[in-house]
Amino acid sequence: MYEHDLIFESDGLKLSGTLCLPGPTGQSPGVLLIPGSGQMDRNENSPKLQLNAFHDLSGFLARSGIASLRYDKRGVGKSEGDYWATGFKDRIQDAFEALGELKQQDTIQPHQVFIIGHSEGAVIAAKMASEGANVAGAILLAGSARSGEAVLKWQASQIGKGLKGVNGWLVRTLHIDVAKAQQKELDRIKGSKKDFYRRQFLVKVNAKWLREFMAYDPAVDLPRVTVPMLAITGSKDIQVDPADLERMAGLVRTPFECHEIQGMTHLLRLTNGDGQISDYRSEIKRPIAPELLEIVLHWLQERISESTAEQRPVRSKV
Repeated sequence: MYEHDLIFESDGLKLSGTLCLPGPTGQSPGVLLIPGSGQMDRNENSPKLQLNAFHDLSGFLARSGIASLRYDKRGVGKSEGDYWATGFKDRIQDAFEALGELKQQDTIQPHQVFIIGHSEGAVIAAKMASEGANVAGAILLAGSARSGEAVLKWQASQIGKGLKGVNGWLVRTLHIDVAKAQQKELDRIKGSKKDFYRRQFLVKVNAKWLREFMAYDPAVDLPRVTVPMLAITGSKDIQVDPADLERMAGLVRTPFECHEIQGMTHLLRLTNGDGQISDYRSEIKRPIAPELLEIVLHWLQERISESTAEQRPVRSKV
């Protein structure tokens, strides 16, 4: 496995990424890895949670003969820009620029390039696939098929059910309506015009991103996807509804495959618990779910084989 950093531009900013290759020479199929929401860097690590999912996934792919590009978001890691002034639409643009950078690498087979997104990255991957991104396929890890606002409301309901300790005690004792409190917060965000604000003077909130994310509904674009698609969600995911897999299947008109992995959470790890956020720090100590890796690799290898067959010259019989 060989890695080296590279720089590409988006909206006048220099964004930094890592190209991971199976070997030092030759051309390989390639995958663009699009990270989830929050201050995630190229490895899917944030100040609050060291997920490291894309570091591990890129290594797995490289050992299987597939290259990848992962990158730091605007204003994160080594990338330029202001994270707090970056919207959902900006992140889509950045992903398109990263894809272009990957496809022009001499070590990449340009007709065998795929996109893999996790969480918000999965929504972006679906959006790209619906807008004519020149790729051989798209993989959605913990993606959704409903508006961003609907996703946030569903998340709140699931998280509210699993609140433990002091937070759970406060909600029960004070009879706090979690859904009502969240709706009030979302309405405040939708009515704001600033890029960010501070909640209770402490927690910084990316209002611009939230407004754009809440307004976007993947269900509008999923029928416009033009490439094969694979979607995988865990049965214990409390941040996106696993039932969205069935909804995607009814919307996507290209070859579509989906899997609900039993016991897998939003962090792409297996758990014996209920998948609540309070358990995330212990979950990240475990490896990515082996079944997910197997499904992703098998699907990619099948698409690569089909693409290779299409590229072979047809010999006429004499």
